[in-house]
Amino acid sequence: MRFDPWNPDFVAYPYRVYEELRREAPISYFEPAHQWLISRHADVNALLRDRRLGRSYLHVATHEQFGRPPEPEFQEPFWRVIRAGMLDVEPPVHTRLRRLVSKAFTPRMVESLRPRVRAIAQDLVDTYVAKGGGDLIAEVAEPLPVTVIAEMLGIPDQDRHLLRPWSADICGMYELNPAPDAQHTAVRAAGEFAGYLKALAAERRPRPGDDLISALSQIPELTEDELVGTCVLLLNAGHEATVNVTGNGWWSLFRNPAELVRLREDRSLLPTAVEELMRWDTPLQMFERWVLEDIEVHGVEIPRGAEVALLFGSANRDQAVFDDPDRLDVGRADNPHISFGAGIHFCLGAPLARIELMESFGALLDRAVTLELRREPEWKPGYVIRGLRSLELTATG
Repeated sequence: MRFDPWNPDFVAYPYRVYEELRREAPISYFEPAHQWLISRHADVNALLRDRRLGRSYLHVATHEQFGRPPEPEFQEPFWRVIRAGMLDVEPPVHTRLRRLVSKAFTPRMVESLRPRVRAIAQDLVDTYVAKGGGDLIAEVAEPLPVTVIAEMLGIPDQDRHLLRPWSADICGMYELNPAPDAQHTAVRAAGEFAGYLKALAAERRPRPGDDLISALSQIPELTEDELVGTCVLLLNAGHEATVNVTGNGWWSLFRNPAELVRLREDRSLLPTAVEELMRWDTPLQMFERWVLEDIEVHGVEIPRGAEVALLFGSANRDQAVFDDPDRLDVGRADNPHISFGAGIHFCLGAPLARIELMESFGALLDRAVTLELRREPEWKPGYVIRGLRSLELTATG
């Protein structure tokens, strides 16, 4: 098998191909996506921190100057939302936005959310176990982080069902060479979500509440587009990884039953187990960066205007960094995985995601005496953001 992000077999298990890439071609050009694939941990880690690369290039050049075709006009509503969030901009705009938003994600603020996260997780798991199980992703993995971020933003209860579909549709644009219908779906979702958030912010501006949208609406230097882009990013980044780590993680434990037994018998392993599950079956497989100045990797010159694809899933299985990397070890202590990225774009919500995962896994281990797989799950077709369609389990309390 070769690197083929549109092949379901590759998506289901890309790690053998990654091993070959690390050994034989740590940097290689992938013609179908016009990207340079970077597969080793040291290189991925270094390039994430290298300011000669950027998540965007529009702060230094136009599309034409970068040798890129202009984006289709119909995509403008999508990019207007996405490029107003901190993930898709570079300093000084990124620095300003991150400074404003990081006030809501200080260690003390995040830790103060733990009791509420625990209560939501326990309530979802109690309901799930009482009915004998079901789709763990739809009934536990998705509602937990969506509820948490919705409460932080101040999304009314009656509107929260809109968030997950909007997010899933928007994230479809991040796949490699998305199909035309996926592009149009993402544009529609971005426009709908933006309109909703603008109306909510306008409502909160004169009468602010105790929520993040209210707080952001009171900041004069934050434009309306930046407020919308920030909230969309917080929703998407605030739950996509958590959902997929939960689904991928439990599927990993079922494939490694001795490690599941080990975790059940020693709950103190939960923090290291969460880190290991993020490493062993990484939810975000690829993170793309633009080359703003010529660089050289392993003697290969990559010119300004090129795009690199940093393979997180491969970096997290690099034998040069991880002892016996293909073995799942819930007690792995030395675990410098890069599932949350590195450098200035390191995931702002990483501490909150860790709390959600520990409380979710902990609640299931505490409240479900048995968890058994009903059928082998299928992977969703997406490669960049990689997760299961569903995870059907039988649970007994």
